[in-house]
Amino acid sequence: MNESNHVIHKDGQVATEKVGKAIDKIAPEEREQILQNFNAFKEYLGKRIAMGESIGLGEEQMAKIAEKVADYLAAKEEPRNREEKLLQELWNVGKEEERHMLAHMLVRLAQRTH
Repeated sequence: MNESNHVIHKDGQVATEKVGKAIDKIAPEEREQILQNFNAFKEYLGKRIAMGESIGLGEEQMAKIAEKVADYLAAKEEPRNREEKLLQELWNVGKEEERHMLAHMLVRLAQRTH
């Protein structure tokens, strides 16, 4: 597959505008499995964070990707559990800088989980 289709390139470049398309490519049953359980979501996110770290992405780059993922989830997915509902509500009431800080906290949570 052409690297231009990916959100993160091998050279560490990040194309955050491709996050939605990347999520849409996840099979519905796999997406459901990831989102059904908050621990599964943290584990999935943790693996993606570890992958980003392995190619040299910093926390700021990963937080920008996490923001795009959170925007997508808040707009297109219904929360499957209490934790996701809380995150969605916090995301929806947060101002831009608060959302950015929440994205940083999600990155750190996923790092700790993985």
